[in-house]
Amino acid sequence: MTGEAGGHVHPTRDDAVVAAMSEGVGGPVGTHAGRARWWTPVRVILAMVALTCALGMVQKAPCISGEPSSQNYRYSHMCYSDLPPLYTLRGLVEHEWPYSDDEQVRARYDVMEYPVGIAYWAWGASWLTHVLNGSPDLEPRYRQQVGDVAGRDDVRREVEIFTWVNAVGFAAIALLAAWLLSQVNPRRPWDAAIFALSPMLALTGLINWDLLAVGFVAGALWAWSRDRPVLTGILIGLGTATKLYPLFLLGGLLIICIRRRRYAALTLAVLWAGAAWLVANAPAYILGKEQWKVFWTFNADRGPDLGSIWSVIAQAGDLTITHETVNVWSWAVFGTWCLGVLVLGLRAPETPRLAQLGFLIVVGFLLVNKVYSPQYVLWLLPLAALARPRWRDQLVWQAGELLYFAMIWWYLGGYLTPSSGSDAGFYWVAIVLRMMAELYLVGMVVRDIWSPRHDPVRQPQSMTLSPL
Repeated sequence: MTGEAGGHVHPTRDDAVVAAMSEGVGGPVGTHAGRARWWTPVRVILAMVALTCALGMVQKAPCISGEPSSQNYRYSHMCYSDLPPLYTLRGLVEHEWPYSDDEQVRARYDVMEYPVGIAYWAWGASWLTHVLNGSPDLEPRYRQQVGDVAGRDDVRREVEIFTWVNAVGFAAIALLAAWLLSQVNPRRPWDAAIFALSPMLALTGLINWDLLAVGFVAGALWAWSRDRPVLTGILIGLGTATKLYPLFLLGGLLIICIRRRRYAALTLAVLWAGAAWLVANAPAYILGKEQWKVFWTFNADRGPDLGSIWSVIAQAGDLTITHETVNVWSWAVFGTWCLGVLVLGLRAPETPRLAQLGFLIVVGFLLVNKVYSPQYVLWLLPLAALARPRWRDQLVWQAGELLYFAMIWWYLGGYLTPSSGSDAGFYWVAIVLRMMAELYLVGMVVRDIWSPRHDPVRQPQSMTLSPL
């Protein structure tokens, strides 16, 4: 037994932070503690996710109301979401196909600048929104300017419905992701609580559609833990069709399969990932090739943007950094980072876990990416929860993310600009501190890989509390 009936590792006997917090309710669970028949670890974790998602909806509610509010209001209250403005700005208000090549549609609306998975989801959510709003006649909207359409009372109501439709869908995905994470290691279901109770899940889950990819990543981690390379590849491929970063999990699989000489499993995962990606992209490519290309050209032509180290260098040094320069250097640094992860993974005393390798690769990409939107923390969340299941280290990392979350909205609202009109130095500091917090967690994961005795997942399942 490992601290709880059923052989589960109980967090109050495994994690010093949780043990200390449990003192207020009687201390760590005892050897002869009774077993709750209904409140299993998984059900408790799902309840945690439901609460976190509900708090996230409450936090975003002031900015989702159908009543118009200023952009600065959204920044000052930190409740900004891309969903309400994009509903009208990308033609979802008229339920236009995201990859339509109709000249009139393209003259009115810009193309969705996201991968196909997000575009499909948003289009489907707009259809459901129209149904819930009584399937209104769209003809009057066609005859108005886009700006005037956004001001219609029925459209304001639809914007609110659209956002809540997405919110409910995101909550369902978060519940599924938490369940999958809790099943990756049957001995340690409580590790998924790090994901379930994350303040960043509540604060950033509704900013954009990034939670869709999180579900695929959680599914891929679960599928690999069940030795299902085909399903792992399919989920990675679908995740990559939703956001690019799930592709990097294949790098982790490469290291694991080389070490275990599982080349057939690697081949299956790669082939099925490619097939799933192609199938997902086929409708968009066939029906609107030029519109499908927008995601790729938009990102290739993008220069240093919000939250990136490149924007700090450009602003602090009063430099003009072209997108070509950032493209070359970011990919060069990221490639070097991946080479380091490869060497670490191949030379480690024991084969690293997929969550560890995936976390290291994805965080390396984010550290040198052109932009770091606040919701990008969601990319790391499921990987980090399983890579380093220690609350102290998770709190240190998420404290850096929380600081950045607050600072970016205040920066956009102009609240960090000194009265002298000089640059907002506090914003730069927040970016650097966020990166340092990420690197701190990187250091912990690297230590666990290089010295497995520090890895909580690999520690002997004793009844004594493991050290911080």
